[in-house]
Amino acid sequence: MVREDEKTDRLTGAPMAATSGWQPTAPVEAGFAPDVADRFDDALRAGRAPNLHGVVVIRDGRLVLERYGAGEDFKWNKSLGFVTFGPDRLHDIRSVTKSIVGLLYGIALVGGRVPRPEEPLLRHFPEYPELGTDPRRARLTVEHALTMTLGLEWNEDVPYTSAANSEIAMELAPDRHRFVLERPIVEEPGKRWLYSGGASALVGRLVAKGTGKSLPDFARSALFEPLGVDAFEWMAGQDGVASAASGLRLRPRDLARIGQLVLTRGRWEGREVVPTSWLEAVLRPRVRIADGFDYGYQWYLGAFPAAAGTGARPLRWVGGIGNGGQRLFVVPDLNLVVAITAGNYDTADQSTTPATILDLILASLER
Repeated sequence: MVREDEKTDRLTGAPMAATSGWQPTAPVEAGFAPDVADRFDDALRAGRAPNLHGVVVIRDGRLVLERYGAGEDFKWNKSLGFVTFGPDRLHDIRSVTKSIVGLLYGIALVGGRVPRPEEPLLRHFPEYPELGTDPRRARLTVEHALTMTLGLEWNEDVPYTSAANSEIAMELAPDRHRFVLERPIVEEPGKRWLYSGGASALVGRLVAKGTGKSLPDFARSALFEPLGVDAFEWMAGQDGVASAASGLRLRPRDLARIGQLVLTRGRWEGREVVPTSWLEAVLRPRVRIADGFDYGYQWYLGAFPAAAGTGARPLRWVGGIGNGGQRLFVVPDLNLVVAITAGNYDTADQSTTPATILDLILASLER
């Protein structure tokens, strides 16, 4: 991992030139044990967080801890070879992209540039008139896409290297939005959460239609520039359309900026970037995934068990989750943001690394 030397920040382990934008703070000033960095590095040396590529920890709006690793990097399924990661390196965030698209939808909702969640979905896809003749399909609403409760056939349980995976099949399709909307109906919409990159693709299409801009262009002007994010990449499928499901590449620090924006209810340096009212809607549980694990509008909601020094109640969190161990966690009760990038793509134990990181962080809190 990146270690301290004469050219690195003593607290974070990051190059000094890269610390602009986040004010570093001593761990004890942010309520962490003074040896949190040593605990973290010991765990990494012991192999407890395999293929960790980067982690950024922000508390009270300040940079507490930052580490980067090395390993094979990928852009989707294309290997970029062995890479030494650092603050300025873009990284796939995979399905955390969905959560950012959810924010873009909320920004576009101001001024009525996208339909409201309760509106019929197919009304806003008039290019497929025959699909609306099915009364069951006609009952689909925008909210069903936002909450992944479309009731349409979809399967992302197979590896993302296979066209049998519905998201990959969508990316290969000549018209991704038709591909999603014409999937067979398997259950009543709104009844059950089913993970679907296709649902996010429909949300992304509504944003692009309503704003008259591609997702990357709208994200640049409406979200990234206000946050000071000056570098990103948004990958596209064979149809040339930016993938709303998994196409975004960001630097870990900039992923943390997104988390801080959510923590501050949409405000950044005194400016409302995402409407606070929309974030309140986004972060309200809409559908149960599992016990103690819910879904809002393209964001996950859950709770961590209470850690020493944090009180007796579980700690609620909101976040984005992506293949390979990509994570963005926002813990409002602790004023805490954690951004994680990793390289455990398509593995059964890909949650091990982010879980280890979170356990270390929460166990190191003293207030």
